[in-house]
Amino acid sequence: MNSLNAEKNHILSRRLIWIMLLNLLAFAVLIGRLWYLQVYEADKYKMMSDENRISTRFLLAPRGTIYDRNGEVIAKNEQNFQALLIAEQTPDIQTTLARFKQIIDLSEDEEQKLLKDIKNKRRFIPVKLKDNLSWDDVSKILLHAPDLPGVEIIEGLSRAYPYADLYAHILGYVGPVSDKDKKDNPLYMVPGFKIGKSGLERTYDYKLQGKSGTVKLEVNAYGRVMKEIERDSGAQGGSLQLTVDSRLQKAAYEALGEQSGAAVVLDVRTGEILAMVSTPSFDPNLFTNGISYKHWNELLNNERTPLIDKAVSGQYSPGSTFKIVVALAALEAGIIDADTRYYCAGGMEIGNIRFHCWNHYGHGSLNVVEALKYSCDIFFYETALRVGVDKIREMALSLGLGNALNVGLDNEKDGLIPSKNWKKSRFGTQWTPGDNANTGIGQGYVLVTPMQLVTMLSRVVNGGYEVTPTFIKSSKSVKPKRLNISRRNIELVKQGMFEVVNGIGGTAKKAKFNLDGVKMGGKTGTTQVRRISMKERRSGIRNDSQLPWKLRNHAWFMGFTPTDNPRYAVAVIVEHGSSGSGVAAPIASKILQEALTLDIK
Repeated sequence: MNSLNAEKNHILSRRLIWIMLLNLLAFAVLIGRLWYLQVYEADKYKMMSDENRISTRFLLAPRGTIYDRNGEVIAKNEQNFQALLIAEQTPDIQTTLARFKQIIDLSEDEEQKLLKDIKNKRRFIPVKLKDNLSWDDVSKILLHAPDLPGVEIIEGLSRAYPYADLYAHILGYVGPVSDKDKKDNPLYMVPGFKIGKSGLERTYDYKLQGKSGTVKLEVNAYGRVMKEIERDSGAQGGSLQLTVDSRLQKAAYEALGEQSGAAVVLDVRTGEILAMVSTPSFDPNLFTNGISYKHWNELLNNERTPLIDKAVSGQYSPGSTFKIVVALAALEAGIIDADTRYYCAGGMEIGNIRFHCWNHYGHGSLNVVEALKYSCDIFFYETALRVGVDKIREMALSLGLGNALNVGLDNEKDGLIPSKNWKKSRFGTQWTPGDNANTGIGQGYVLVTPMQLVTMLSRVVNGGYEVTPTFIKSSKSVKPKRLNISRRNIELVKQGMFEVVNGIGGTAKKAKFNLDGVKMGGKTGTTQVRRISMKERRSGIRNDSQLPWKLRNHAWFMGFTPTDNPRYAVAVIVEHGSSGSGVAAPIASKILQEALTLDIK
């Protein structure tokens, strides 16, 4: 019996020893784990703790200022007051809103957006109640502060465009970040952050944004701010100085007036864009804080398309302005020279189709200078048939037509200078003599933008130098390379353009001027937007004034001055303006006279 008890005690003692050993082992593991977490990885968990305690937020840098060539501010930041509402500090939101609306106008859309934001965010997070408050508005709110629990005022900066619609298509505008804009940039998630949406604001957005700052805040477990720990204010965005002269910009805008069209002025020596307007325009200030549906629909549904930058996005048949290209192509190829003459009887047969001159009675026998002066279609039908589309295209491309000029606006179009291969690829048909004829007068498939046309003119009248249009003022002077075009041939077409304005019977003679001996040269163009049937020709072509606005011809004029030593070039398009000589030329004349008067440096 004693032996059995001794055996049981021995087994029990052994088990107790194992249990104690296991407890000691578990305790040792626990001690080791605590030492590992609290000593070996102390820095790691301290950092994680700080990250839970410290919230780092971005501070938006002031956007860079944009100036014109004379240092006039054309895009800036203005003091902006904003009313915010903190829901948790408001016993009754509806009562607070009702009191607020008694002193500050709050639209139904603004109120609904506010209520939606409150619903979607934590109650201690401020939401926008009203933006762009004046100091008088702020004073009223502060005066009634006891009756507006949860309402607070903050001060910030808002983008402003002092010249409003005058620079809308050049500068574009900034606006709130939309869903499609959100990418990897964490700044895009910051409430109130705005980015360039169009124009140069978009192209140079990164430079203008500057360097954002940061602020470190101590927050509690719920994310509520307890205090500020550290602040880095960042750096203001870089500035831009443009080549545009605000005085000439205003003159060009006023010269176009109520017309739907565009005007571009270049310095023919440097390619600097001195003015660029598209009408009708719009006020970019409307977009800064989000345009209303009403204003947006008004702009969108306007048949004169104020949102489209016609200077670089509008693609039009150049009409008779293209005859400069055809003349140079033929002169350079040796197809014609100064003495070559063609006879205009008012029309000619090409295949089984009759092609007409704008002068149904004909111009008689003409050389190239006279053909440009009177804008004779028959002369250029004949010339285009002989020189062919390939050489015309080659000349057009070298002068800046047919490809975007990369002026810094992302809505810039290429235009179109057709070729035999292009037609075959596009329509599956062969190039015909009739296509040559239409190309010869700038109709058919040819499309250009006003920016391209004024570049073409500049490269011709400056003696054949390949200037490229630019908006950005630079202290560096780079001499453009010279095109392989004979100076003699350039002088010949310049003589023709001089006669267009100053010669007896020239198509733009009514637009001529003489400022202390300084004159203008140029070329008119009137392009059809509808086909005139043979039946209408027999019964009598209707006057443009009898047609609906959208069926009237486009009116072109491109001009340069001074004629002896060109400095300024302009291209003007008036959509459905009916007559290049009667409508576009006088507008261009006013603009060039203003450029001479201002003597822009």
